[in-house]
Amino acid sequence: MNILVCIKQVPDTTEIKIDPVTNTLVRDGVPSIINPFDGYALEAAARIKDQDPDTRIVVLSMGPKQAEAALREALAIAADKAYLVTDRMFGGSDTLATSYILYNAISKVEELEGLKFDAIFCGKQAIDGDTAQVGPELAELLNYPQVTYALEATNADGTLHILKEGEDGNYLIGVKTPCLITFTKPSFDPRFPTIKRKMAARKAVIENLTSAELPNIDPARAGLKGSPTKVKKTFVPPRKEAGVVIKEETGEESAQKLFTLLSEAHVI
Repeated sequence: MNILVCIKQVPDTTEIKIDPVTNTLVRDGVPSIINPFDGYALEAAARIKDQDPDTRIVVLSMGPKQAEAALREALAIAADKAYLVTDRMFGGSDTLATSYILYNAISKVEELEGLKFDAIFCGKQAIDGDTAQVGPELAELLNYPQVTYALEATNADGTLHILKEGEDGNYLIGVKTPCLITFTKPSFDPRFPTIKRKMAARKAVIENLTSAELPNIDPARAGLKGSPTKVKKTFVPPRKEAGVVIKEETGEESAQKLFTLLSEAHVI
C-alpha cells in the first residue's frame, strides 16, 4: 500500500503572534512542531506498515523552508520519503488555496515517485487554525471518498477499515481505496523515532516543490490573492472577572441577595 501523509509545522506555543499587516502567523523565532493530529495520521500509516512492510509512506508539507525540520522528524519516525511545497507565491494561502496547491503537489509527487497513492492521511485539523477544512477540501478536489475523525486504520485487501469517533460512540467503517482519511487523537501515543532513523533523517534529501515544479497551479488561486477568506481583525479577548456565587441558607434568601446585587449594579 502507498500512503501519503500530509503534515503541517505549527507553533509550539500558546503565544501566537500575528502580523498586523497581513494577518498571518509570524513564525520567525517561534518553536515549531509537527501538528499533533498529523502525528496521529503518521502513526496510523506506520501501524499499517508494521503489518505490511512493503507499505510506502511519503510525507508532504507546505510551508517555509524551516518546515523541513518537521519533515525530517516524520522521516525519523516512519516515513520513507519527504517533499516540501514552498514558494513565496504560496504564502498566506487560506484553506481553500492550500488544498488546491496540495492537490497539484500530490499529482507531481505521484509522478516523481512513479506510483499512485492508495490513501491520503491527514490530521483532522491544525492547532494553529482549527478549521478542519483542508482534508475535506482536498478529498473533494481529488474526488475521493473520505472518513473524518478516524482513530485507527487497518488495510484489508484494498479496503481500509476505519475506527471512527462519533458523538454517541465509535463506528467501524469500510472504505475502498483510493480514499482520504483525517485522524483525531486515539487511545495510544505515537511512537518515538529510533536513533538509527534519526541519523538517516538528518542525511535525507528533501525535495522542494516550487511554483516552477508545479506549473499547473493558477496563481489566481494561490497565496493571499487566491484566498477568498480574509482576516479583517485579530485581537486578544478581554480578561473577564470571576463570577459571584450566591449561596444563602434558603432559595428565597438567595433570590433576595441576587435582586439586591442586580439593583446595586443598575441592571434592574
